[in-house]
Amino acid sequence: MKLAEYTVLDGMGLHALIAAGEVTAVEVAQAALAAIDAVNPRINAVLEDWPDEAIAQALAADTARAAHVAQRPLAGVPFLLKDLGIAMRGRKTEMCSRLATGSTASEDSFLMTRFREAGLVTLGRTTTPEFAVSTTTESRMHGPTRNPWHLEHGAGGSSGGAAAAVAAGIVPIAHATDGGGSIRVPASCTGLFGLKPSRGRVSNAPFVDEVWNGLGTHFAISRSVRDSAALLDAVNGGAIGEPYEIAPPRASYLAETRHAPHTLKIAYMPHPFNDTCTAPAVADALDDVAKRLLALGHHVDEAAPNLGASWDAFVLCNARIWAANAAMRVDAIVATTGRAADVEYLEPATLAVYRYGRELGAVELLSALQVRNTVTRALGRFFAGYDLLLTPTLPALPPRIGEYNRVETSVDGLGWIAHVFSQSPFTALSNVSGTPAMSVPLSIDPQAGLPIGSHFMAGFGREDLLFRLAGQLEAAYPWRGQLPKVWAGALD
Repeated sequence: MKLAEYTVLDGMGLHALIAAGEVTAVEVAQAALAAIDAVNPRINAVLEDWPDEAIAQALAADTARAAHVAQRPLAGVPFLLKDLGIAMRGRKTEMCSRLATGSTASEDSFLMTRFREAGLVTLGRTTTPEFAVSTTTESRMHGPTRNPWHLEHGAGGSSGGAAAAVAAGIVPIAHATDGGGSIRVPASCTGLFGLKPSRGRVSNAPFVDEVWNGLGTHFAISRSVRDSAALLDAVNGGAIGEPYEIAPPRASYLAETRHAPHTLKIAYMPHPFNDTCTAPAVADALDDVAKRLLALGHHVDEAAPNLGASWDAFVLCNARIWAANAAMRVDAIVATTGRAADVEYLEPATLAVYRYGRELGAVELLSALQVRNTVTRALGRFFAGYDLLLTPTLPALPPRIGEYNRVETSVDGLGWIAHVFSQSPFTALSNVSGTPAMSVPLSIDPQAGLPIGSHFMAGFGREDLLFRLAGQLEAAYPWRGQLPKVWAGALD
């Protein structure tokens, strides 16, 4: 299979060829491995690949093809794992940190089992900022991950490696996580679709009940809406012993993408909560998206939710939760490896966040959780009056490599997290509230040639509404024909 043939298709398109017997899963996997060789040296998105295991998985997908065609619409599709939060038996999970070098999973996590059951062919693991405490992917251990649209710019974070790999045509969909925007930010930076599910929709079993006290979740970044929908159909739902259950979807998410939503009442908020202004290029793009929504028959009003807390209190809430959880994780790795939590093994920003987390008391963490509750209740009241909230995904275009991290040696832990939130002031609201949100690649800045994502939030459990609108937007304003400068399909 040639790279030009491989890269033109999304995951479900590749599966359709496999199911029809026009190509084997092995041939598709070989094309994906060739794509890594072709473009990864330029973008630095894939940390390592596993050719022998990938081919073995592809052979298994070919063997099972006849029995599971309808039930597994992504079977045989190449896939990558983020180097954080997910365990694949026998494979490293180092969080792009020297502290965790060599850490290897002894068993699959529940989500990894779900990925296997979906028939995905896992090729390797992708880059992330150290311990995911950033929205740019520029770890000192592995170097910066570059944006396929413009190599001097970053791919976002913390799922920057996943996004760069998908955007450059290595795989059509890749695992990602999101604790403050880490699916949606890189999706926006690289012109992809990125959905963060509701809290509890995707299980963290068996090692964790809630990631970052409920702020974090696992899912994926993709080039097409239907791939994300099909994957969420495959992986949603809890494992034995979950602390609570979320109501199951009313219908398959894939089916939802094929139905236009009812006339939606959409609140439109162009500028952040922190009293700064969105960059003109981004504001103009969002204004155009609002007009497109009106043209589709939806109601769009400029309105913003009341957080129920000040911006400073909101940032402090997140900082305490991020730092406390990071400190616990670092201490666990120190205990396992015998390495020290110091400048030899941790980057300056991570070390600052760790030290801040170690200084926090139980009352301070509980006060953060109380702010989380206040914000969640306030947003619930807002969604009683609106179906969706539209904002930019990011207030500015992706920064150049090196710009984001200039402050890392001059701030403490709280200062670093405040910096992260100043770079991405829209996305964390859905992490605190546990509500679903998506970044949709509807715009490209004509001067810089960089993508601009539009960010939509819905009420708790309403992924169905997001998928319906995303499917409608993808059909009306398709984005998959817009390709970055670094594209594996151009290298045959």
